[in-house]
This record gives sequence, structure tokens and C-alpha cells, in this order.
Amino acid sequence: MWGGRFATGPDAVMREINASIGVDKRLWREDIAGSKAHARMLGAVGVLSAADVEAILGGLETIAGEIEAGGFAFSEALEDIHMNIEARLRELIGEAAGRLHTARSRNDQVATDFRLWLRGALGEIEASLTELMETLARKALAHADTVMPGFTHLQTAQPVTFGHHCLAYVEMLARDRARLADARARANECPLGAAALAGTSFPIDRRATARDLGFDRPMANSLDAVSARDFALEALAAAAIAQGHLSRLSEELVVWSSAPFAFVRLPDAFSTGSSIMPQKRNPDAAELVRAKTGRTAGSFVALLTVLKGLPLAYSKDMQEDKALTFEALDALALSIAAMTGMVASLSVNDEAMRSAAGAGYSTATDLADWLVRVAGLPFRAAHHVTGRLVALAETRGVALDALPLADMQAVEPAITGEVFGVLSVDASVRSRTSEGGTAPANVEAAARGWLARLDAETAADRT
Repeated sequence: MWGGRFATGPDAVMREINASIGVDKRLWREDIAGSKAHARMLGAVGVLSAADVEAILGGLETIAGEIEAGGFAFSEALEDIHMNIEARLRELIGEAAGRLHTARSRNDQVATDFRLWLRGALGEIEASLTELMETLARKALAHADTVMPGFTHLQTAQPVTFGHHCLAYVEMLARDRARLADARARANECPLGAAALAGTSFPIDRRATARDLGFDRPMANSLDAVSARDFALEALAAAAIAQGHLSRLSEELVVWSSAPFAFVRLPDAFSTGSSIMPQKRNPDAAELVRAKTGRTAGSFVALLTVLKGLPLAYSKDMQEDKALTFEALDALALSIAAMTGMVASLSVNDEAMRSAAGAGYSTATDLADWLVRVAGLPFRAAHHVTGRLVALAETRGVALDALPLADMQAVEPAITGEVFGVLSVDASVRSRTSEGGTAPANVEAAARGWLARLDAETAADRT
């Protein structure tokens, strides 16, 4: 490849550290697409003859077929996907293959390949997030009135519904999807034609190449075009946040499926057993989704560290970008698929959820609100009275609604028998009708709204 400048070949260790074909062979489709677009453009501006363009396009089609069929021999000696394809092209069509690299460098070539791959990968992840959101929204609709405890500090706080809990994750994932879409949009600029770093003296048409490859526009600065990797960093940051949300839901599934909670049961298809304890049902799929958060966040930090001190323009350090990005987005895609399967097929133990929702004096806030709304107490006074009544109930080992009215009135004379109407978990959740609240009617409307929106988006994508 550069034999004219060097008298000897690279050391074996140098070949090993320098080669990237084990990672970037994944970009073969994008590399061939970029080469085809470049060849067509060079032909259109008169840099390549029509015969050369035809030969190059035909040779690239042959190579694509060989790779698809598994018959292509990748060589570490040729370092990367670009030189592997170019070498095979030379075998197929001869000297014309050498003209393909006119007015480009591996620097703009790899940046183009990487952006093309990332654009496709992010689009696929957005689609899978949409499917998970729909799965959660359907679960929410089915359980709009299934009462469960809401937690703060993992302590029982107030009753909510399981449907409301599911919709919280729909909202999170919607933001994740938007972040990934933003990252995809910013990545959709074409570096091809920036060449090594300074552009080229050939009369190329970068806008034609960008259009051919589906980019919004050519990148405006040749130095930036070959050295920028913030598009990958942005994607990794969005992926790490999304993976973090999946990890939170995974943690809840792990806890909820444990015997002390028994809120949900994960299906056999997403559980494993023990080699020694026959009774075990381990939530391994959820645990592995939770664990992959470390890989995804780690890839972001690793690439940020690789790039932080690099002078413009290209440095070989950037070769590390693809392995980190591939690993992180692969982990996220797999995690989304696993979570979608778990959510779709998990069964909910309504009775266990309802029983737990009433524990821990979870309707204490409803009592305080009643004292404000009906008895006219300032909220701070109502909070104090309610605290005293909770302490009294706790001392006696009974629920709030099991305290005799006379004992309540001994603490606050303004309390009447009407108060017992707000102390059940069902009354509590029905009362939370404020926008975004957990009232079953709210949850049902929100779930139907999300399902309609997602269905409309899917229909629009098909057209």
C-alpha cells in the first residue's frame, strides 16, 4: 500500500496493533456503497471514464456477492476493510481499481462508512424502542387500575397503579428515542471528498455524492470532516442514558420477581434455573440487561478519553472508535429486545401488589389532604396530626383505617367518620386526578394516547 516510501515491511507486532479488519469488516456494505457513489461522481465530472466506472461498479457488485455468500477472504495484512475490498477489486478488474481512490483518502472514506453504519444502527434502535414503548403502553392499558405500592427510597410511599408505573418508562424511552434521533440527524452529513484533510484539487461534486448516499449535505470543513467523532460520542451518550433506563426497569423486575415481593412472574423463556437448587427461577435476562449498562457507559467514557487530546486532523487513535461504538449499540439493541420480550410475557400478581400497596401506612397523605380539604387545617398542622395517628396505629399494630374514630378524634376533634372514605388504596389512586397523576382514568387515557400516537408513527413510516 505504501511500499514506495518504505524499504521494509512492518514488524509482526506492528501488523497486529495496526490492523483493524477484525472490527471494521462489519462496514463492508457501507464501504461498497461509498465507493460506488464516489465512482459514479468521478465519472459524472469526467475524472473517470465511463468504462472505468462500469468496471468498478461491476467489480464492487461481485465483491458484495462474495461477502454475502461468505466466500470472501479477509486479510489482516491488508489492514482494513477499505484495502481488502480495493485489493480484491484489483484482482477482478485490474488497473481501473487503482483509479477509484482518486480524490479521496481512507480518512474521509472511513468517516463516511462509519456515519452510514451509525445512521442505520440508530434507526433500527429507534424502531425497537418504539416496539418496547408500545409493549409497555399495552401493559399499562391492561393494568390501568391494578393497585401497587409506589416507592420512594424503596420504602412504601403512596399507592399507584401498575399501569402508571409502566407509563413512566414509556415517557423515559420516548426521550431516549428522541435523543437517538437527534444524534442520527447530526451524524447525517457526508465527509466524502474531504480527502486526507485538506480537500482535493480534482473537480469533484461533493453534493452529488452526499445525495447519492442519502446524507443531508456535505460536511462544510475538510479538517472537521475527517477528525470529528462527536457524532459517535453523542450516540454513545444517548445509548448510555437509554441503557440506564432499561437497567432501572431491570432492577425492578429482579426485585418484583423475588419471593418476598412476588409482584410479577417472568416467563420460562426469560428465566434460568440453578445447577444445584431445583426450585430456582433466576431473572437472568433482567440481570444481564442491568449489567450491560456498564459496557455501554464504559464505551462512552472510553471514546471520550481517546478523543480528548487529539490535535486536528486524523490520528490513528480514532481507529478505536468503531469497536467501542459497535459494542455499545449491540448491547443496547440486545437489551431492548430482551426487555420487550420480558414485559410482553410477564404475568402480574394483582393480589400481592394490592396487599403491599396498603402496607406501610401508604394512605397517610390522603388523611392529611382530607384534614386540609374538609377539616380546614393548614397542611403543616394536618401533616403533624397525621404523623401522630400513624404512630398510634403503628404502636397498636393496625392499619390507619382500623383505628377507632374516637381515638382519632382524641388527637384531632375535627375528624369525622367521613375520613374512612379516603383511607383505602382504591380511593387513594382514584383521587389522584391531577394531570399526570395515577388515577385509573388518567392512566387509561394516557395509555390509549400513546398507543394511538405510536400506531400513527408506524403507519407513517410504512408510507
